[in-house]
Amino acid sequence: MRVLVVDDEVDLANAVAKGLRREGYAVDVAGSGRDALDALGYTEYDLICLDLTMPGIDGIEVCRQVRAKEGPQPRVLMLTARDSVGDRVAGLDIGADDYLVKPFAFPELAARVRTLLRRDTPHHSAVLQVGPLLLDSARRTVRRGSRDLELTAKEFALLRYFMTHPGEVLSQERLLEHVWDTNADPFTNTVRVTVGTLRRKLSVDDEPGLLETVIGSGYRLVADPVPG
Repeated sequence: MRVLVVDDEVDLANAVAKGLRREGYAVDVAGSGRDALDALGYTEYDLICLDLTMPGIDGIEVCRQVRAKEGPQPRVLMLTARDSVGDRVAGLDIGADDYLVKPFAFPELAARVRTLLRRDTPHHSAVLQVGPLLLDSARRTVRRGSRDLELTAKEFALLRYFMTHPGEVLSQERLLEHVWDTNADPFTNTVRVTVGTLRRKLSVDDEPGLLETVIGSGYRLVADPVPG
């Protein structure tokens, strides 16, 4: 999942981004409302961690412009030192999905991010299940049947995205957009290589394959694999 952290407190923004990357998210950072709107103009984010109080274009205005656009809408988690009822109501009324008051503990922020992103999935649970696969976002574990899978952070993030879109053909461009951040080179074969290593870890010996390559289109996670 692709996350944009927006905060003019550079140290805080970088700390939040670092923590979310450890959780397996692709994270970009914007230090102002203007930078956030520029990033949102060319990247489709799944969630925005948005500071309410910033000089110039503040979080309220960023959220207002995000909600005014047509097309897929990111979740918005408002982060702010303002803790009055009026401030919370203003943020939620303009389109924020949740509100977290500074200072906050990172585990709570991570839990709220997981909760907001689960709203896009069929089951509002930290656990995703597709066919024989069971992924627990909170515990960061993956099983295929009785077998535990050892995945890297990027493989975990990639599998989580596939499992929130079972049966869909996902292009390399879409995977790069949602699973990698702006540091990823779009002209490399990073998606193909990571899909390949993930495919090998998902299926060993005589287990049916779970990740299909759809030639010319992308990749698909098979919900009901056919035994070979």
